[in-house]
Amino acid sequence: MSCCSMDTESVLALSATSSSAEEARLASHPLGAGLRQLDLSVPDAHCGACISTIEGALTALPFVRKARVNLTARRVSCVYQEEIDACATDPSEILAAINASGYRAHLFTPAAPENDRIRNQLLLAIGVSGFAAANIMLLSVSVWSGADAATRDMFHWISAMIAAPALIYAGRFFFQSAWNALKRGRTNMDVPISLAVTLSYAVSLWETAHHGEHAWFDATVSLLFFLLIGRTLDHVMREKARAAINGLARLAPRGALLMMPDGSRRYIAVEEIAVGDEISIAAGERVPVDGVVVSGESDVDLSIVTGESSPVGVAGGSEVNSGAMNLTGSLVFRATRIARNSLLSEIIALMEAAEGGRARYRRVADRAAALYSPAVHLLALVSFLAWGFLGGDWKHAMLVAVAVLIITCPCALGLAVPVVQVVAAGELFRNGIMVKDGSALERLAEADSVAFDKTGTLTMGMPRLVGIETIEEGSAAIARGLAAHSRHPLSEALVRDTELAHLPPFDGVTEIPGGGLEAEKGRDVYRLGNATFAGGTGFVTSVTDTPFSEVVLSKNGVVLARFFFDDTLRPGAAETIAQLNAAGLETLMVSGDRQTVVDNTAHALGIDRALGTLTPKQKVEECQRLSDQGHRVLMVGDGINDAPALAAAHVSMAPATASDIGRQAADLVFFNDRLDAVPEAIAVARRSAGLIRQNFALAIGYNVLAVPIAIAGLATPLIAAVAMSTSSIIVVTNALRLNAFAKPPGILTAERAGGQAEVKAA
Repeated sequence: MSCCSMDTESVLALSATSSSAEEARLASHPLGAGLRQLDLSVPDAHCGACISTIEGALTALPFVRKARVNLTARRVSCVYQEEIDACATDPSEILAAINASGYRAHLFTPAAPENDRIRNQLLLAIGVSGFAAANIMLLSVSVWSGADAATRDMFHWISAMIAAPALIYAGRFFFQSAWNALKRGRTNMDVPISLAVTLSYAVSLWETAHHGEHAWFDATVSLLFFLLIGRTLDHVMREKARAAINGLARLAPRGALLMMPDGSRRYIAVEEIAVGDEISIAAGERVPVDGVVVSGESDVDLSIVTGESSPVGVAGGSEVNSGAMNLTGSLVFRATRIARNSLLSEIIALMEAAEGGRARYRRVADRAAALYSPAVHLLALVSFLAWGFLGGDWKHAMLVAVAVLIITCPCALGLAVPVVQVVAAGELFRNGIMVKDGSALERLAEADSVAFDKTGTLTMGMPRLVGIETIEEGSAAIARGLAAHSRHPLSEALVRDTELAHLPPFDGVTEIPGGGLEAEKGRDVYRLGNATFAGGTGFVTSVTDTPFSEVVLSKNGVVLARFFFDDTLRPGAAETIAQLNAAGLETLMVSGDRQTVVDNTAHALGIDRALGTLTPKQKVEECQRLSDQGHRVLMVGDGINDAPALAAAHVSMAPATASDIGRQAADLVFFNDRLDAVPEAIAVARRSAGLIRQNFALAIGYNVLAVPIAIAGLATPLIAAVAMSTSSIIVVTNALRLNAFAKPPGILTAERAGGQAEVKAA
């Protein structure tokens, strides 16, 4: 923190960092009450220990009020105070604190996703370690088969030469992370991994140089190979999570046409739009910032904003949010918010905050490793000291300690979760459900509440004609003839759902933005559209109190017919709700559509609790409220306006017909039209959870039997290899029971036993 009065030496000391301090100050934005927020990228953060280290380093600064790391986006949001005791603070100290804790940091700048360099490096490392492990295993077979001393030594030296470059190249991810932690006096999960790999290679090299009978090169490289697979899958999962935010950011317009005082137009970047600027929006363009329509009429698609199933007409004085799609007419509107404060930016911020919270979820394997790894290394240390002090042979003591590390290699433990998830993902894929995140199945098995969006999820987002009120015969044919000239969703439904009849000719048909269709036939004027447009000045009606969308046909201002539309229910929706309710899961609907429409759908499906007219933020708040009450929420939605809630929920699903942003934000995506994919996925997830628990029991049982053998000094490489292979085969075979012996997923039922609900497929 800089002081108000500094001597010449202080000024000179800070001159080197003044530019970075000014850059950091300009990059931060005010929050009010003397607070500012600075967003930074931390590309080296990759685990929970990184989160606590960075956040701890920042909160230790006296002027920092709050710091939060989003592990998925590798982003730090730091809220700091501009002044303390009338002295200006130096935000560059925030970057310095992160660097001092062992992590690189630079100013966060949203950018289009580039080629994933880290993923490519991890894949190359997997290839190198896998190739090395396979070849060393082939040489080890010859040694185990009884090769004589000279041949054995030659094979060991060849194995050492193959393993060395593989360990240096493929193990650098673990070694660099471990060294950064150790040189700053802390530890992380990469420290014991690096220790095991380095020790086993060093002891194997010592044994080879002294014509020893046993070496562990194969186990060393194989361990690295499996660990790299897990790290790569975790990295790919996190990049997929970031794709939702990147996709939503790409959806935002890059600029707009600014109306100048002299009537000319100038294209400016969206960041340059100021409050009060008048912007021209043509049909087919998205609204860049929140504003109010000044002139023009049009229909706008508000699905990104409210989830409203039908386009909404806007005219002078109507408020329009950023992200809305202008469908039919040109508009001029006045900006009421800058881009950073508009609704689309708020949705992006909500998703980042939600994903940051989800990144804190610790998987079952992570929780097990947190206990397993320290215990194994403590056991190896005790074995080393015991054999050294009691037997006096420190070389043999080191061999026993390394044997303990290798025979307790967490291959079975490491496979316990992934292999079940792979089998379960394959089972779900055969049923038309794609799993995007390995931890999603764990979270899905814990879900006890299911929140559904309406439009596009419980319904197909496709209006259907449900009723006609006609005064004059032939009105339906006239309406169908008019509707054939429009691409409006209600017009298309009218054409699709009315009987094919002779279409009357018209002298001319005009589509009025925000109103409907107008046609002339002789001296008669026909109108087809909303009640205000088609009914004339003397016709007063309200569609807000009805669950149906209404289209009116009039002739010279006299109403001839009314057509009522409802959204088509998704196949299997009613059965799905019934199965979930029978299984004891709470179901509710969260929608941005009108409350009357939401209540009508909820009544048809048997959903007791239905919330309408919700904004994206309110959907997130509802998920958070349920979470605060101890519920684990499964969110099922499809729209862009659902994306923050999909990211905020404990676990989420989306149909394949969802928006790109909705699919990217969801953990699971189902491809068929039927909604019974939801109970099917829950059934498989809960069976998978049971198998994972069984695999952990098998892995622990293996260690209970194998560890005494290693401590007794009886674990030769052959015994260690056979033991590890056997435990892995048992775990994999048990996971395959999900396909071989499980009943096909279908009807979800619940049986209460010991307070736990088991899900079975009927």
